Amino acid sequence: MASVHASQGNGSSDNQQIPKNSSPDRVAIFIDGANLFYAALQMQIEVDYGRLLAVLTQGRQLLRAYFYTGVDPHNDRQQGFILWMQRHGYRVVTKDLISMADGSKKANLDIEIAIDMMRLAQHCDTLILLSGDGDLAYAVNAITYQGVRVEVVGLRSMTSDSLVTVADYYQDLARLKTKIAKPKESGMA
Repeated sequence: MASVHASQGNGSSDNQQIPKNSSPDRVAIFIDGANLFYAALQMQIEVDYGRLLAVLTQGRQLLRAYFYTGVDPHNDRQQGFILWMQRHGYRVVTKDLISMADGSKKANLDIEIAIDMMRLAQHCDTLILLSGDGDLAYAVNAITYQGVRVEVVGLRSMTSDSLVTVADYYQDLARLKTKIAKPKESGMA
């Protein structure tokens, strides 16, 4: 049995601005780490996780930013990444990777994401889900019926239509590519 560890719609308009002289929305962000990893590979970028938070919040009040990922406890590089994430504003939720029959490794964190979203919904004006996983559509739909705005961000080619349909707002991650990519270092020798 894998262990779980926790540490610290329909609309489509991009660049929606908060009206002046209003208090900012309270926002919680939920990032499916595997989904973001594969999206970044497809876009051929390395994600700057500090910039990602700034882009997703757009000046709104960030209550929590969760990052969900499968882990290999013997991978020191991955453990260093998790520590960096924790020190830079993310609450990291991990689950041990399980080896599949085909040799691949997987850790399904859909339940953890759905439960955390449901738990925080009452404290937020907006939830932002960075994932394309259609298994989360039911939870997203339930949250929208509580009167909480749900924004889904994901690479369109990797985002389930059912998730886009139930979200209040969808944004294609590809449109944010230049804003969230780490600057490429010049190859000076």
